[in-house]
Amino acid sequence: ERRVVLSNFLSNFRSEKRLTVPPRFQKELQVHLSRSSSTESNDSLNTSTAEAHTVAPGSSVADVHELQSRIKELLSKYSSGVRLSKMPQIYREMYWEDLSTEVLYQLENWPHVCTVEKIHRGDPIDGFIYPAKKIPPAAKSDAEQEKASQNVTSPKADPLLKPSMEATPASLSSDFKAKVVGILLKYSNGLWAHALPKVYQDTYQVKFPEDILNNLELLSDVCVVDYVSEVPRKAILYAKPQKCIDENLNVTEKVKRHDSVKATAEQQYEESKDQYLENITVPSLIIPSEGSVSIMVLELKNTNEVLIRQYVGKEYSSAQEQMEDEMKAYYNQTGTVSSAQSLSVGQLVAVHAEEDAWLRARIISLEDNRVYYVDHGFNEFVESNSVCRLQKQFRSLPFQAAKCKLAGLEAFCDDPVLVKAVESQTCFKIFAVEILEKSDTPLLVLYDTSGEDDININATCLKALYDKSLELHLQVDALYTNVRVTSVSSDGSLYCQVPSKGLSRLSEILQKLEDYFIYKQTSEFNVLLPFCGKICLFPSKGKLARVEIKIIHTRRALDVQFMDSGTVATVKVSELKEIPPQFLREVIAIPPQALKCCLADLPPNTGMWTPDAVLWLRDAVINCPEFSMKVIKQDASKGIAHIYLFAPENFPDMDRSINRQIKNADLWKHQKDVFLSVAPSGTGFTKAVGDAVPALQLPSGKLEKSFPDSGREPGSAVSTMEMPPPLPLPKPGDLMDIYVSVACHPGHFVVQPWNELNNLYALMEEMILYYSRAEEKPVTIEKNKLYAAKIGDEWYRVIIKGILRNGFLSVYELDYGKHEFVSVGKVQPLLDTFRTLPFQAITAQLAGVKNQQWSEEASIVFRNLVEKKPFVAQIQAVNDSTNSWDRKIVTFLVDTSLPHIDTWIHDFVSQSLVEFSKGD
Repeated sequence: ERRVVLSNFLSNFRSEKRLTVPPRFQKELQVHLSRSSSTESNDSLNTSTAEAHTVAPGSSVADVHELQSRIKELLSKYSSGVRLSKMPQIYREMYWEDLSTEVLYQLENWPHVCTVEKIHRGDPIDGFIYPAKKIPPAAKSDAEQEKASQNVTSPKADPLLKPSMEATPASLSSDFKAKVVGILLKYSNGLWAHALPKVYQDTYQVKFPEDILNNLELLSDVCVVDYVSEVPRKAILYAKPQKCIDENLNVTEKVKRHDSVKATAEQQYEESKDQYLENITVPSLIIPSEGSVSIMVLELKNTNEVLIRQYVGKEYSSAQEQMEDEMKAYYNQTGTVSSAQSLSVGQLVAVHAEEDAWLRARIISLEDNRVYYVDHGFNEFVESNSVCRLQKQFRSLPFQAAKCKLAGLEAFCDDPVLVKAVESQTCFKIFAVEILEKSDTPLLVLYDTSGEDDININATCLKALYDKSLELHLQVDALYTNVRVTSVSSDGSLYCQVPSKGLSRLSEILQKLEDYFIYKQTSEFNVLLPFCGKICLFPSKGKLARVEIKIIHTRRALDVQFMDSGTVATVKVSELKEIPPQFLREVIAIPPQALKCCLADLPPNTGMWTPDAVLWLRDAVINCPEFSMKVIKQDASKGIAHIYLFAPENFPDMDRSINRQIKNADLWKHQKDVFLSVAPSGTGFTKAVGDAVPALQLPSGKLEKSFPDSGREPGSAVSTMEMPPPLPLPKPGDLMDIYVSVACHPGHFVVQPWNELNNLYALMEEMILYYSRAEEKPVTIEKNKLYAAKIGDEWYRVIIKGILRNGFLSVYELDYGKHEFVSVGKVQPLLDTFRTLPFQAITAQLAGVKNQQWSEEASIVFRNLVEKKPFVAQIQAVNDSTNSWDRKIVTFLVDTSLPHIDTWIHDFVSQSLVEFSKGD
């Protein structure tokens, strides 16, 4: 039974390692799964609810009849006609299915269903569609009725916007309407209603009756009124076909029966009150703009139409939980709510789900009572007595089920292998998301954070398109010759290329790409939207190479991994190229040709690789054109092969293998305070604390630097400038825009000048690009000296505050005011180029509060209140010093983010946080 299988799946889903499923998600997932079980058994629901319903050669008679029935129902709501080009959109909104363009070509062959009037015979969809055998009289369109009903029932509506009980199309002269038609015929693409008065006056030298703009229905017999918003004047007017206009102008002269018209209007007014709630629109879902975002994937038709279940947060999942609790309380009141009457397809309703839950839904079929749950993304058959009118107060929250596209998979969105892979990886799971583009269907990257390492789902699923025949699987005890070592990492692991069919195929396709780019020299293949996991091309040493984006530092700099050599490098975004569409599948189909390996049988007490050992291994293998290799074992969990490596002349003598040579070399004693760093050129000497040690030389097989303008490349690594100029400090009483980078407590926080942040970001970009490309060289560590340090994925200007015995350093970030511990291997000389901008961190103390010992609770509240936020600082005092990191200001902080209220932080601290510390 599917219900049992899904129940077991849910149990497994909840118990996944580190995957936290909020209680609300657990409840709603159960509802989704149990409800889905009743619909999955029906063959008609084996496809996505959004699957297009088209008229094709293979369509059944029943399909065509159902489609024709729907078109009749749709036109009954638009008795004044619909522009043919608008039909797919209206059909989609009403039935939540796509209308094929083939249907539009068939409509004029269905006179029993509709009447089609063409404007230009050459264009099959340039015209209007009306109910069968009927050119519309002067009747309200559905949109007009909706606006009239809203305005009539709203007590605050402008009296001018109420539907007139007296005015009708007949009240306007034929001459006037003929003049309007004459104008509209000149605007085949339509004319904005608010522009009509000026065009009318310029054309006929007569003032246009402005009141007509408040009641555009008066023109409905000679033009189509297309409302684009709730504002009555915001509409587009289209001329109706000439035949329709002629008939209506004649009818207008005959229609003078005022009482009959008034009665009809009054009847429409009464009907509009009943329809009012059905016509209220629900706001669109707003995509989160900041903070971490999580979603649940429900199902997918293809990777461009992935149905997701709400964003987690106060305005999303929490708001929905509150709304559904309120719906439960409202609809479960005995005797106060009755079932909805006169239901129609597309209508929003409240449905009594299992137990006492009530959910919002849209009716998608009256024949079998099928509804679509707009917040949960699935449909089911329901009993008619479980459906109630959806009250106005439950229509303010946007629908929580939405669609998205997966970045990097667009070109293969319908590939069955890829769709199956995405489905198996994502359905009914919660993911963190990166939003790349905000649109009606946002572009996302999904991340599985349930394990120790975050997994890029988009990149993982793309691997399903690999050509299996080009994959290389190393065999244990097998011998391989003509092996090329392409990269050596700082942990001693290597990447190797083995001659294979895939490597040959890769060489062919890259050569074709190089020829193509020589022929088509254009900027159209520049990468405009980089994201992690994206596959691009990068020109390296005169050849194109495949790279995968790994880390995005800034809008200009990012880290890539060369897929076929294993090398990781920082490059400029402007250097990357998109893969031309005609080559994309070929390029993606070839698996990475770099195999990760490590040397087998090294002593177990080797521990961390020393700089000496890494450099020895690089020197031994990078410059040698080929090796022989024996596979000892495979570690599938880590994707690494344990190997013995031989120079060709030493194979298969185990004692002369690279493994034995590096094991016997005296390379494993860690030298205190001597570590690898970078310098652009030259050699030199480094000094450990108390010892002089020769500098270690780097072999030449490094990734070439690619600064396009050599004049912009930073200069010598030997600093001639000790300190940058000091940052000018404001005077007491001055105002200053600042950003709080670090907040410990009111007695100690760090601010940065707001107007200098762009300069700081530009400096850090240049540091990333430079230090990631320069040669590795030793560096001398001295306390209280300036250096560049890699902390996380960024490079910072730091001063050494302490040298620790365990190979770590205590450093202070001079631009951000944070104290950090870093490995000695992460520190490099700070070049003069990077010493021109004053250090940006200014130590601060909050004015207006007494200096005291702050409790942990008070410190946490203060940190959450101000850290990483902008403020206006009003300076009270300045304590200057020769060292920029010892300077301090005492300042008030003012939050000016609200439009009419300025919040003084010291007031809150004095009233709230002081009590925390007293209580402590």
